Amino acid sequence: YAIGILVSDITNPFFATLVRGAEDAALEAGYSVIVCNSDEDPQKEDMYIRALWRRRIDGMLIAPTRDGTSPAVQELVKRKIPFVFIDRKSKNVEADAVLADNVGGAYQATRFLIDCGHKRIGIILGIPGSTTTEERFLGYCKALKEAGLPLIEELVVWGNYRVNGGRQAVIQLLSLPNPPTAIFSTNNQMTFGALLEISQRQISIPQKLAIISFDDLDWAELFTPPLTVVLQQPYTMGYQAAKLLLHRLMAKNTMPPQEIRIPVVLKIRGST
Repeated sequence: YAIGILVSDITNPFFATLVRGAEDAALEAGYSVIVCNSDEDPQKEDMYIRALWRRRIDGMLIAPTRDGTSPAVQELVKRKIPFVFIDRKSKNVEADAVLADNVGGAYQATRFLIDCGHKRIGIILGIPGSTTTEERFLGYCKALKEAGLPLIEELVVWGNYRVNGGRQAVIQLLSLPNPPTAIFSTNNQMTFGALLEISQRQISIPQKLAIISFDDLDWAELFTPPLTVVLQQPYTMGYQAAKLLLHRLMAKNTMPPQEIRIPVVLKIRGST
């Protein structure tokens, strides 16, 4: 028995931990796992999903690229091959999903920055179309609106969920005539890139620029000052997703699709 796990990038500690949780749950039930990386490439995603079902895989956990509407995912639905979306979901495919409370986490982070007195808060978003990106942007907008602050388009930048993307996004924000006084980076890889640029420019955190990351980083507490983060629970997410998939496989059940939201916590440290 085997299940396939398709994530965007296993070198991202978030996905590595998520896969570990899924693997532990699978092994408890006597299933092995096959892990693939999509690199946020829809064609690669399609290729791997097809390769996995040709291997007669029992089911899949999928972190979909962009909006999760790839032809191969549609094919899984047609073929009745059980799968669960992890971390992100599809807008057009009704399926089980185990996700973080993205709106709540982004709202808490933005609200905290507002409470610290910031009015110009830059946000670094991931990939257009991804539900994770959209939900985190929604939380940011909700906090601004509640505080009576306008949404300023020049403060919304994109980092593609990549280290270099985060760095370029910060360059863009800091080159504005009126740069932000705080930055909310919506994933760990982009945060790392952002911090590389901020450190190189020797900008003092949080005196000149406050920063919050969605996702913890292994070294976040060692950073000077320690980084304020929205803590996710990737291990729990992976474990719960695998459990849900195994439940589908064993019960052969026809329950309507379930959406499970894993709570997040704002961990306040020194960068704000």
